[in-house]
Amino acid sequence: MTRESGSAEGLDERAVLLAAGLADLAVSTLSAGFGAVRGLLRRSDAAEVAAEAERDLEARGRLVLDRYASPPPAHLEVLARHVLARRASDDV
Repeated sequence: MTRESGSAEGLDERAVLLAAGLADLAVSTLSAGFGAVRGLLRRSDAAEVAAEAERDLEARGRLVLDRYASPPPAHLEVLARHVLARRASDDV
């Protein structure tokens, strides 16, 4: 079976396959999540588990904000500082 990678039918088929795979992944993830929630509701220490989950989510949110909120240093600025430091060490 030969497929043309640039044809419209091939792209449509690929989009449908990707959407179906994504939907299957979402359904399986949700069903696993519901199973975990059901198991948590049966525990006697559910309040402690919920508090720990809240702390974990806050820590995860802090990491995400730290990763994306502050821009990385400018590449050329880092290189310029490196050159200046090297020149200073060569002069000594």
